[in-house]
Amino acid sequence: MLTLASRLRALNDAALRRTIGLRSVSPQGIHDFFDLAEALLEPDALQSTLSHLDRSTLAVLAVAGELGAPSIPTLVERLADLGHDTVGAEDITARVDHLAELMLLVRVDDVVRPYPAVVAILRAWPEQGLPSAAELAGVPAPTPLAPLSATDGRFTERLAAERAFSAVSSIAELLTEVGQEPARELSRGGLGLPDTKRLAAAMGVDIDAVAPLVSIAARAELVALNDGYWAQSAAGVAWLLESAGARWGILAGAWLAVLPADVREILAQRPGVAWGDALHRFVSWLYPAGGAWMEERIANFARDGELIGITARETTSAAGASVLIGDIDGAIATITASLPAEVGAVYLQHDLSIVAPGPLSAALDARLRTFAEVESRELASSYRLSGPSVNRALAAGDDAESLLAFLGSISLSGIPQPVDYLIRDAADRFGRVRVGSVDPENPAGASYIASDDTAVLGAIAVDQTFRSLALVNVSPTRLTSAHAADTVYWALTDARYPVAAENAAGEVVHPRRHPLAKASRAEAPDPTIALVEELRATDGGEAKAAHAWLARQLDSAIKHRQAVLVSVQMPGGDVVDYLLEPASVGGGRFRARDRQADIERTLPLSSIVSIVPAP
Repeated sequence: MLTLASRLRALNDAALRRTIGLRSVSPQGIHDFFDLAEALLEPDALQSTLSHLDRSTLAVLAVAGELGAPSIPTLVERLADLGHDTVGAEDITARVDHLAELMLLVRVDDVVRPYPAVVAILRAWPEQGLPSAAELAGVPAPTPLAPLSATDGRFTERLAAERAFSAVSSIAELLTEVGQEPARELSRGGLGLPDTKRLAAAMGVDIDAVAPLVSIAARAELVALNDGYWAQSAAGVAWLLESAGARWGILAGAWLAVLPADVREILAQRPGVAWGDALHRFVSWLYPAGGAWMEERIANFARDGELIGITARETTSAAGASVLIGDIDGAIATITASLPAEVGAVYLQHDLSIVAPGPLSAALDARLRTFAEVESRELASSYRLSGPSVNRALAAGDDAESLLAFLGSISLSGIPQPVDYLIRDAADRFGRVRVGSVDPENPAGASYIASDDTAVLGAIAVDQTFRSLALVNVSPTRLTSAHAADTVYWALTDARYPVAAENAAGEVVHPRRHPLAKASRAEAPDPTIALVEELRATDGGEAKAAHAWLARQLDSAIKHRQAVLVSVQMPGGDVVDYLLEPASVGGGRFRARDRQADIERTLPLSSIVSIVPAP
């Protein structure tokens, strides 16, 4: 431990922080370099680190431990003798350097020396059912499965395309729904059942599929948590205007971005084969001490990969294979060729329905949703116009002419008279009721409802729906409420009154019900910075470190009631050995009982040359 502590002390701050980060050392209980060295060599910490190493790296470490302190050429030769599939000295050297960075061994020139604590753990592996050094080096990788047949391959591609289309459509409905009404995240995590059921109905999926799809959307930053609610983000608004292929590409790119490099490497080696069982066997072989955590990581990403069509029936699709090698553009081109062709025209019906003969382009779909309700979302979507849905578009800034012009540009059946009448009538009635703040400088304060249509205002005044607003009739054309204008406006909107919001100048404004959420990446402070600062502050140089090391050895002997052989340098320069039973350490002095003389001795730590366990 003294050697490792000295090595850690010699690192610069950046390298020291990297070492602490690589080994995931908790700063708690670490006060000096000996504490840090002890934490790095603690058996559970070592086992955790070893569980994250691949088989070849473990073989290098284990064989080096068996050889003691071999040179790299000797290590390469021994690995080859054991049947290790090495690519040469450069590969082995790179692995040695990585192990040295993890503080599992020390490399001096070409000589490799694993720490004894590491060697002890690896030698005990066979008793735990884990591979020995010879097995790590000599057992070959499992044979991968053969590629799928052409028939199975075609089926896989069709299934992957169907899942890609379904995922994109479902997430589009998710964004639309949380844009209108955010979904609450429970304090313990996950969505509440009422919101889950609401989203499942809007997305057209089973309840169990809601959480994974929300996770996929959140990973792509299309939705984000805002004050405990999942809401649409600005990126989500932009995503809804993209083509189906581009939408899928954003989901796939986000999936790839957070896919662990080791998992990505494994999956990339298995394109075009049913990697389910083969992959699990390969993972167990590649990470012999870490199969459990690696299996879990693969399971989570495999689930999402299946949902968005990167894989189908545990087989990498053609588009998924492009994703795994980082070719997102190629993947988009592949998946787009498999998706149903988008259409840019609709049929307007006399019953106020709008029918698209195929998947509507994203831009047209988004525009239609501003003034029509979605009735069905399949390959052929349908929408329905209503007074409240048209009012929604008018409140957002549209007018009758812009709506009719848009419908005329995409309709294959002209504009039926009932559609024309509905839109113009809604536009004529819109704004008969106005809502604003009594004090424009205080938008959160009291508000008013104004209208020249006394009949409509009278109906609002006696409407029991608005009892909580505590409306007060101050004149035949004006009501007031202690509630904010936004609250009153949306209450009237939900009750389907032709209401408009206005500012102090009487101009119509277009409020957004729910603000766009911002995808936040909370950057927690780096705990390694404070830890390194503390280590440097408590480090008094080599002399103090030597005394601290002696004190730590003595503390350990006292704790375990272990006799020690202490070499003490006398004033004349002679070194005398004492067989002592340690009692206490403090104030730079060491108190112990001398077994041979049967007396108690008190020795200055500065005079102690060495301490070793008693034979």
